[in-house]
Amino acid sequence: MSSESHDTTDAPPLTEDIAPGTATDPPLGSADRATVTVDGTEVTVAAGSTLIDAVEAVDTDDSVPALCHYGREGIGPRSECRTCMVETDAHGVVPACSFPAEDGAVVSTDADGAATARSVNLDLVLSNHNLRCTTCGKNGRCELQDAAIEEDVEEPRYGVFDDRDAYEPLDDTSSFIQIDRNKCILCNRCVEACNDVQVEGVLRMEGSGQDTRIGFQSDAETMEASTCVSCGHCATVCPTGSLVEKGIEDATTIPLPGFTQKNSIGKAYENTGRSKGPMTPKKRAQRAKEEAATENETGDGGDATPGVPEDPDGGEWP
Repeated sequence: MSSESHDTTDAPPLTEDIAPGTATDPPLGSADRATVTVDGTEVTVAAGSTLIDAVEAVDTDDSVPALCHYGREGIGPRSECRTCMVETDAHGVVPACSFPAEDGAVVSTDADGAATARSVNLDLVLSNHNLRCTTCGKNGRCELQDAAIEEDVEEPRYGVFDDRDAYEPLDDTSSFIQIDRNKCILCNRCVEACNDVQVEGVLRMEGSGQDTRIGFQSDAETMEASTCVSCGHCATVCPTGSLVEKGIEDATTIPLPGFTQKNSIGKAYENTGRSKGPMTPKKRAQRAKEEAATENETGDGGDATPGVPEDPDGGEWP
């Protein structure tokens, strides 16, 4: 066997071209346990904590949304949305999600400067969001919607995305995940879940300024054409209706005759029928088990697996 043909010394790592989320970022939290006073209440948090951990541990005077903070699995924060601003005695107004919990820190959530910063930043997020909640599958279970209600937002001071008449087409090409970029708040959670937790390297943030959007590291145009393995983790961590599992994308919409999520956007990329179906080992095993059970019950192979969209081409399993 020739050693030359199998020389991998100069071979790049598989992830060389994959942009990570936060996997290579330095730790954000405190070095040791810290006792922090939040709105007059002392709380001790573990090493590695940030101020948001202390804020979430007490009953605060004001709501602190922290939309780009997930709080689990090492996802976020990126200090993208700045909806979690609080005032500290030592450092003034800081983002609670990414500021280390220093021992002895005194935090106020209802200070005027912090409250104003949260309000302004929340309106900035809303200005870049499609606020058509009645046609959104996340209606009633959306973190942005919750934050807006908590903050008593009636009319965002900077308008809403709806005013700009610049919708991106709905990406409805995947059999498992629907992308509506018009609802994306660029929190980066989905990118981190995809790259740092699932280590699939499918999603990325691309573009700049108002053109920043969820894209694919493979430069694919649609979810169907991407290297997505349909694990669904991106949809799980999405705080809005930007990434939703198929089958529940209209689960909580308010029925209005002739008015749906798709026609409210105006254009959608549809599935071409070339979907490969779920490709993760867990989903393959689950589908095989369900198909075997159906075959045993019917004796003739049965119909398509319940809950799994049928591939018009019969599916192509890796």
